[in-house]
Amino acid sequence: MGEKNLIKAAKNGDDGALAELFQSSYPFLLKYLLKLTYNRQNAEDLVQETYSKAIENLSRFKGTSKFSTWLISIATRLYLDQQRRRKRELNWLKQEQSLRKLKWEAQSNNQVWDDVMEALGQLNDGLRVPVILKHYYGFSYEEIGAIISIPEGTVKSRVHKGIKTIRKELAPNEEGSVRISKTLSQE
Repeated sequence: MGEKNLIKAAKNGDDGALAELFQSSYPFLLKYLLKLTYNRQNAEDLVQETYSKAIENLSRFKGTSKFSTWLISIATRLYLDQQRRRKRELNWLKQEQSLRKLKWEAQSNNQVWDDVMEALGQLNDGLRVPVILKHYYGFSYEEIGAIISIPEGTVKSRVHKGIKTIRKELAPNEEGSVRISKTLSQE
């Protein structure tokens, strides 16, 4: 049975036709993913994910390209998504390590590293930058908006949300909100 007939049969629910399509494409797809990942287990996992996505979206396959080309495009998107996730995780780990290093350096030099600094380190950049610019360096909302190229209203919102998040982080400490106000105004 030709590829077009197998695809048509698979779209109509013929599991045998789908299995045949997958069997014929497996070596090609695995070799491709091995070249991308340099890791057999990861490549095999991505093949399985690719087949899963292909099953979910089989009805969308138009047949304008070869089935193997369609599988390659699915596999490539899955691989790139995986790389983006890993990059985000790696960036998060680097940020955590940097935070720990700064804390250690501050403590080694007898400098204060308090709960507020710890809580600031937990904020994402979108919140942390405006909070620091406002409360540590005294920039106006308008100036902060110009610095980071966002509207003044967005700056106000982010500063408010950042402070609220920090207060929540410090809430178990009864004096948390008092301490944050004092610390932020002293810096």
